[in-house]
Amino acid sequence: MKHTIQDNMFLDMKTKDIFHQAQEYALEYIARIHERNVYPTKDALKGLSQFDEELPQNSTNAQDVLQQLHQYGSPATTATSGGRYFGFVTGSTVPVGLAAKTLGTYWDQVTAMNVMSPIGSTLETVVEKWLVQLFGLPQETVAGFVSGTSTANLCGLVAARYRILQKNNWDINIKGLRNAPPIRIVTGKQAHSTVIKAISILGLGQETIEWVDVDSQGRIKSENIPELDRNTIVILQAGNVNSGAFDDFEKICKKAKDADAWIHIDGAFGLWAGAVQQLKHLTKGMEHATSWAVDGHKTLNTPYDCGIVLCADKEALTAALHMSGSYIIESTERDGMFYTPEMSRRARIIELWAIMKYLGKDGIDQMVLTLYQRAKQFEKEIAKIPGFYVENDVVFNQVIVRCESDTITKTVLENIQQLRECWLGGSDWQGHKVMRVSICSWATTENDIAITIESFKKALVMAMKTHRV
Repeated sequence: MKHTIQDNMFLDMKTKDIFHQAQEYALEYIARIHERNVYPTKDALKGLSQFDEELPQNSTNAQDVLQQLHQYGSPATTATSGGRYFGFVTGSTVPVGLAAKTLGTYWDQVTAMNVMSPIGSTLETVVEKWLVQLFGLPQETVAGFVSGTSTANLCGLVAARYRILQKNNWDINIKGLRNAPPIRIVTGKQAHSTVIKAISILGLGQETIEWVDVDSQGRIKSENIPELDRNTIVILQAGNVNSGAFDDFEKICKKAKDADAWIHIDGAFGLWAGAVQQLKHLTKGMEHATSWAVDGHKTLNTPYDCGIVLCADKEALTAALHMSGSYIIESTERDGMFYTPEMSRRARIIELWAIMKYLGKDGIDQMVLTLYQRAKQFEKEIAKIPGFYVENDVVFNQVIVRCESDTITKTVLENIQQLRECWLGGSDWQGHKVMRVSICSWATTENDIAITIESFKKALVMAMKTHRV
């Protein structure tokens, strides 16, 4: 008798062979992650051609599917979980978080409503409380667990839009934006692109932004902030994406609160400084904001994806992200869909809870502080090498480096990337091409920094030969 595809899937579940196979591949991958090349080799990249095929007509054996993924997919990954990936602000993964995510994958929970996932609802409630306490935010602050800070920024600003228009007797959910009272937006000239994207998506318009000059580190010049009013959204930054610098929250928030303006802080990676005793001076005054955006998958090293929106105005957030339907079963407990744009949403809270539980306050303090210490180590060592110049004040985890000229900087960066001993990207800073070193992995050791410094040296020597300097 011919087996149907359903029969085959029941057999896969019953025998568990493919799950054991996947676990073996995963453990093999993890065992090598800290020693392997950071970026895929040329051969590994060529191997991706194995996936360029027509959709098969017939079912493929499950073991063969996994074997193809491991043989050609694993070598073509970027080793972001290792200790020498410094490109973008991409965190590693705390082992217990990865394990918890694996368990959560088998649970396959949807956290829209409590009735759909009591465990998801419970963990979201607990972690919300932990985050409020850890960051020292107002007790009424609520949290939404989204994919990343791009979405968290969008949620914070949509709540701001709702509240400002509501104060003007305008219900955005009913009337829309046409003929709505104007909303002012004040932010620094180095606001992150995700903030600008959110402003565009919300229909507020980039042309309405009142740009404020920034200093040499990318911080808003507080004295240049215009007069504010209750129709204003002030957007601040905890961690400039290049320099890692923090806006002066205490001074700016006071001025904004006196004017009854909404204050949103984009703190994708930098907000975590507020949880570290030796670094919390960087975020002093952030508790006076109205909403905050932060990632778990950056500084806290949760597996991807994990973003968080925090908002001290629960009504504004839930009204802006309103959800209704005759089939919806509301609970007296937490229903997560009221705090996020999505209804269908995986339970990323599982690994976030696991990591915070595992680390505790002291562990979070230690891990985040170590990122800063490795950044300071890199700054100290790279500054000793003639031909390299550190361009920023290293206050957190970001280091900006350049060479004598833009041409040499670009060539050195390309050489570093080709060497594959570490990986980082480039940027523009104060009129120069620069190399941007983002130290975000718990796994980055003093030796990893030493290996990286040697890679910089080799890349510079190669560049000098190329340009015959």
